[in-house]
Amino acid sequence: MSGQLGIKEKVDVCIVGAGHAGCEAALACARLDLETVIFTVSVDSIALMPCNPNVGGSSKGHLVRELDALGGEMGKNIDKTFIQSKMLNISKGPAVHSLRAQADKAEYSRAMRKVLENQEHLTIKQAEVCELLWEDIEDSSKKATKKITGVKTFTGAVYECKAVVLCTGTYLKARCLCGEAITYTGPNGLQAANHLTDSLINMGVEMRRFKTGTPARMDKRSIDFSKMEEQFGDEKVVPFSFSTNPDDVQIDQVSCYLTYTNEKTHEIIRANLGRSPIYAGIIEGTGPRYCPSIEDKVVKFADKERHQVFIEPEGLHTNEMYVGGMSSSLPEDVQLAMYRTVPGLENCKIVRNAYAIEYDCINPRQLYPTLGFKDVEGLYSGGQFNGSSGYEEAAAQGLIAGINAAQFIFGKEEIIFDRSEAYIGVLIDDLVTKDNFEPYRMMTSRAEYRLLLRQDNADLRLREKGFQVGLISREQYDEVLNKKELIQKEIERLKNTTIGASKRNQEFLEKHGSATLKTGTNLAELICRPELDYETLVEIDSERVKLPKDVIEQVEIEIKYEGYIERQLRQVEQFKKMEKKLIPSALNYDDVPSLRIEARQKLKAFHPVSIGQASRISGVSPADISVLVVYLEQFNKKRGE
Repeated sequence: MSGQLGIKEKVDVCIVGAGHAGCEAALACARLDLETVIFTVSVDSIALMPCNPNVGGSSKGHLVRELDALGGEMGKNIDKTFIQSKMLNISKGPAVHSLRAQADKAEYSRAMRKVLENQEHLTIKQAEVCELLWEDIEDSSKKATKKITGVKTFTGAVYECKAVVLCTGTYLKARCLCGEAITYTGPNGLQAANHLTDSLINMGVEMRRFKTGTPARMDKRSIDFSKMEEQFGDEKVVPFSFSTNPDDVQIDQVSCYLTYTNEKTHEIIRANLGRSPIYAGIIEGTGPRYCPSIEDKVVKFADKERHQVFIEPEGLHTNEMYVGGMSSSLPEDVQLAMYRTVPGLENCKIVRNAYAIEYDCINPRQLYPTLGFKDVEGLYSGGQFNGSSGYEEAAAQGLIAGINAAQFIFGKEEIIFDRSEAYIGVLIDDLVTKDNFEPYRMMTSRAEYRLLLRQDNADLRLREKGFQVGLISREQYDEVLNKKELIQKEIERLKNTTIGASKRNQEFLEKHGSATLKTGTNLAELICRPELDYETLVEIDSERVKLPKDVIEQVEIEIKYEGYIERQLRQVEQFKKMEKKLIPSALNYDDVPSLRIEARQKLKAFHPVSIGQASRISGVSPADISVLVVYLEQFNKKRGE
């Protein structure tokens, strides 16, 4: 139509970016019946795996299970598209067991795109969002000074909305580096998003520059696997999603392979450090500490004679193999020479060179634990844009950001997970309360209550929250309630079932290398013995009824670790007391006497929502917390609270 100034549409929510965070945020909003638009610079990049072709791993498997328990999609999608699955850390306790699955990269992206394309209330739009639209808030009672009103694309289209979720991943002002060769693109040569950063800076958002990298991809036909150690998947596969039928994931799995670098590899790297953008000063961004390039490994761990290299298939319908453990930004000729020193890769042919990628992201201390911006009402963010790394961390944040954007629009209380409830709570709390100067990665060691936050009980912990929000159906919630009841009844039965020192029982114990009985005992006490378990006791447990495998797993863990679990629950009780001591937004830290200058500065910068959160801020000492608690009591009395 002549005279038209551009497209203008009204929607409820705009999601910027369609990676793992964006997909979860968009699906959450749309499934809660909000008209949602998800923007991506390329529809072909939906749920793209630009780096490692897998989901899960140590602690990351916990995040995917929690995401699924809340109604997210990642667990379901990897169950449909995995080609190898393995439970990690099974020689250790259940707190650190973590599921990891190798994905068919192309199928994973295709399957997730199909879910998005067929989701009601969700529209996919290939367009670059270049500007956020906002207006000032005049209400002095609110901390936020701005309010989101919409977004504008590079072509001039305006989408008016009530909330925006930013999930830009590694695309903002991205540039890829391979030695001296620099391309100003996003991952895999896709278009970068070059305009949104300026809009964010104009809004007063504090930006950072981070870096990550990826290794080369090899032609499978050029690799000699006979020189490598074959790595198999689990014989009995455990699904990620609580909704997946375990029978549906028992498939023929592909193998991965393990090999190692050597001194010759390291010599080539050391001789060419001057040509590495990392060491030549060309890269400005800070890289991930726990996923370093091979150059970093050789320099920082000079005493190591070798480093692990995992050769993993990218999918069933491609010959590309991922070279895990050898990400690099060295020049192409150095890469080829370096890779060819590794056993099995002597004649390798590179399909895609390794490269480093730099991108803009935010300082996450600008966020509340809801993942909403403190200064901008209606603006949320998730994923690598928040300074984290990893698909799983991104997806978890995307789901929470999407849920809370919806809660904000509905005028409902936004959800916050604390550190005792979920790995998701640990992840977000670490991001918003700690000074993170490098891409954040989730690890089991970061979760102080990890025995309670196991991946096996994520549904028992979080299904109720998912149901309350509206992403879990009544039927799914009832299944969990029934599971809880079965677990509790069986534990009580085992504790109340006494067996005596009969000849049959004594012979049973001797057969299993367990001490014989001098007096009667109950079955629960026998399960506590390291050499015995629930399944073994079936011989002397005549009253047992058949129970689902997942129920049995919980019964055994709850009994065997009862003392440790009770101790952690007491610790959580103390933790909760501190979390419940809320800090009013009206409190002025300059009015708090005896508060050290550093503590005052940090508290003003982070704006913690509770005493518990304040205690975790770097630079705030226990003495500062004591001063704050005393002042807060007086402050609340004056306000009549």
